[in-house]
Amino acid sequence: MDMLWSGWGDPAKAAPLPDSVIGLLRDLLGVTPRKSGPAGLGDIAVPESGLTDAARRALAAAVGDDAHVRTDAETRIRHTRGKSTPDLLRIRAGEVDDIPAAVVLPASHDEVLALLRACAEHGLAVVPFGGGTSVVGGLAPEAEHGFVALDLRRLDALVALDEVSRTAVLQPGLRAPHAEALLNERGFTLGHFPQSYEWATIGGFAAARSSGQASAGYGRFDEMVLGLTVATPEGTLEAGRAPRSAAGPDLRQLVLGSEGALGVITSVTVRIRPLPQTRVYEGWRFESFEAGAAALRALAQDGPRPTVLRLSDETESFIGLAQPDRIGSADAPQSVGCMAIAGYEGTAEDTADRRARAREVLLAHGGEFTGEEPGERWAHGRYNAPYLRDALLDAGAFAETLETAAFWSALPGLYDAVRQALTAALTEAGTPPLVMCHISHVYENGASLYFTVVSAQGEDPVAHWAPVKRAANDAILAAGGTISHHHGVGTDHRDWFAREIGPVGVRVLQAVKAELDPSGILNPGVLIPVR
Repeated sequence: MDMLWSGWGDPAKAAPLPDSVIGLLRDLLGVTPRKSGPAGLGDIAVPESGLTDAARRALAAAVGDDAHVRTDAETRIRHTRGKSTPDLLRIRAGEVDDIPAAVVLPASHDEVLALLRACAEHGLAVVPFGGGTSVVGGLAPEAEHGFVALDLRRLDALVALDEVSRTAVLQPGLRAPHAEALLNERGFTLGHFPQSYEWATIGGFAAARSSGQASAGYGRFDEMVLGLTVATPEGTLEAGRAPRSAAGPDLRQLVLGSEGALGVITSVTVRIRPLPQTRVYEGWRFESFEAGAAALRALAQDGPRPTVLRLSDETESFIGLAQPDRIGSADAPQSVGCMAIAGYEGTAEDTADRRARAREVLLAHGGEFTGEEPGERWAHGRYNAPYLRDALLDAGAFAETLETAAFWSALPGLYDAVRQALTAALTEAGTPPLVMCHISHVYENGASLYFTVVSAQGEDPVAHWAPVKRAANDAILAAGGTISHHHGVGTDHRDWFAREIGPVGVRVLQAVKAELDPSGILNPGVLIPVR
């Protein structure tokens, strides 16, 4: 099944907001219904492909069949941009000025190589397309002469599984649930469950340095990757032949997070773990975000570390976004304080031991145990937030997310700076917001902050958001945060990423791109500033 072209996920799972929430949005934020609904798929005026006959023949020869080169309007619309709020608002308005000229579906590494050579020859830019879940402009290249979307869905196999070494070789087009099912059949799990889990792909996880909700226990995706095969216009790059190596710089780390700008990932070797015997999730309440963060830091630094560990601030806890499926329901939490979720996965003995020891730490930091029900409800609704975002857009609200990370000592200042920047910029624009935040990924030395912003849309919500996003990005860098913890760079963060790594870092990436992609066809303008 394809994802909803004008929103998130499976349309059957979408649900409108309760009247109580719509009333709250009206009274609190001044949200009013949109004057018109989204455009229909058949109503969008799609420009001609622009693909020449010679280019189409070359693409078809590369992938073995003209049927795997698609230029129909619906397929091209479904591969236009990603799933950020501006992306969705533009597609709902019928704006497809940056639609791909064609969608091409290779089925092997060699076909990807041939396709890249054909695109270089005909001056076509190439955007690798997995699940289409980018929220940072990662699928919106700056291509002067048109581009093709390289859809990787036909590369969807579990190539090999080594039970002795506990590794698996996966193709990039595998959607996460399918990959997990294939591993589960053999008694293993990847342990990677980001909010985009139901739709994102293995290749996308690697290309964007994804981080799953169970990262405290399983690690980030880039920590799971042991090897990569990459197709580039200049040939094949292989990186990683052992779990660790001192044979020069680690080229895996160059590919991870490269967002299709340096090559197309065609296989990933990952670390896998035995399926857990037990999964238990529980809720905790803290008086303040500061107290809860101190408890999370203690567990991250001194243990025992839960598999899942997250903390919502006072606003997010009060609204109920810590458990999206409860928003607007009669039993939504209304108590003050901050909700934390701790989850434990593993053997029954290990889970019980870590849970008991973590309980003592949480209690010592002022935590109040609220039972398993909040944790289980979080686990049940852990992928629902993007559907909630769509419902808010339908109701006339603007809802968007952004995230960052910093060292523990810088985290309080970063939290305050971003909240203040968002609130000030949106209030000045006449749409005072509701700003919520949670910590969802913890490390010995720091943690991530994930912000959700809700406001009225304004007359032109895309233009309305642009200066707000710039203000938030500026605040992140000024307060010592990284411009992205797990969403990636894309075009939305590119200029701030350049500031973060500095001019020498930018020139290093430009030099690598010039070597691997001399024609500049790979996702131009994404990640790497154009010279």
